[in-house]
Amino acid sequence: MFALNVPSGFAAQLAAYGASEAAAKASRLFVVVAVARTLDAEMIGLAAAALGAGDILKSLTENGVGQRLISAPEKDLEARAQTARRIFSVWCLGLCALQMAIGALAYLAGAPLLGGLIALLALEYLFMPAGLVEAALAMRHGKMRGVAAISGAQVVGANALTIVLALLWASPLALVLPRVLAAPIWLIAMRRLHPWHPAPGTSHAPLRPFFEFGWPVLGTELVKTCRLQADKLVVGALLGAEALGIYYMAFNAGLGLAASFTQAFSVVLFPHLCASGNRRVVLRQSLVMAALLLSPVIFAQALLAPLYVPFLLGPDWAAQAHIVSILCLAALPALVWSGVAGWLRSENRPRAELAISCALAAALIVNSMALAPFGLTAIATGYTLISTVIMLGAAFVLLSSRSAPEGALA
Repeated sequence: MFALNVPSGFAAQLAAYGASEAAAKASRLFVVVAVARTLDAEMIGLAAAALGAGDILKSLTENGVGQRLISAPEKDLEARAQTARRIFSVWCLGLCALQMAIGALAYLAGAPLLGGLIALLALEYLFMPAGLVEAALAMRHGKMRGVAAISGAQVVGANALTIVLALLWASPLALVLPRVLAAPIWLIAMRRLHPWHPAPGTSHAPLRPFFEFGWPVLGTELVKTCRLQADKLVVGALLGAEALGIYYMAFNAGLGLAASFTQAFSVVLFPHLCASGNRRVVLRQSLVMAALLLSPVIFAQALLAPLYVPFLLGPDWAAQAHIVSILCLAALPALVWSGVAGWLRSENRPRAELAISCALAAALIVNSMALAPFGLTAIATGYTLISTVIMLGAAFVLLSSRSAPEGALA
């Protein structure tokens, strides 16, 4: 009989993280309803452009430093943690300054509201350095339920504030301001979850191993964010702000819940891969379990889109329900690839992940540019087909190949 020998605690941690993400997405659903009924498509498109630009820069915080802490031998942990705190501090302050400069350029280019929104989002970085080491150490020590609860509370709090602002003041600021106001919630809670203070007399770990592992991870995260945002920017540039607003709402409705589960899966899986002696088997078993849980949700979401889209967003959005259905189907290959990508990092092979991510991003950008003249349905169909072929194809080749010996990230 076939049995799923997933790592001890994995299912419970995945359930906790998945529940947190589900709560966050449920609150996000109310945001979508409020925004669709109070803001017009052009306002939504403007906020989407600011959030997209901010997310591209925010992806640069995923630089592999936290994963170096999660995988560290116990004897090196304190030294790495102290070096990580310094890296996070310099890195986040630099990103804050860079995003402020981008906002200023947008203002000078004749887009004052867009520039202001981008600059406002930069304030998030000021709260991050003091909590990122604690977050990585909490994950290393199996406190996934606490990390999940904190992340969920941050998102739910921000979404609740977004709903209030959208109902009281129909402005793109309603989608942006809550992100900044929720950042202190995350910081205070994370420092309480896993308190950490640098031990006196401990030398710092060398920077070179952080750089050698971090640059392909950083590149992958940047490419991943560009992949998720570039098609929206292309739609906005070629089809206008109204089409961008429609595509943005359809994309979030179609992939929002499943993307959250995928993120939860990759976060929970990585520490177990690092601790396992047979990571390939752990990955396969975990993927089977996750796919069995998510597949019914994906297909139900796709089939029921013509019913819930006009009910939630209003009758004016009924004509866009088929776009939501199409985009829902891209969630399953994304789940598989997120697991394989974590496995590559646990084997100290982030460059392979970067290469495939670049190919996927390039293909999806070309898809959006080539199919834009044919409308949003064509773009969504191309997005789903290309994602499925490249993600599942790469996963099959990598997991079938025995040419690369397994090595642990340390």
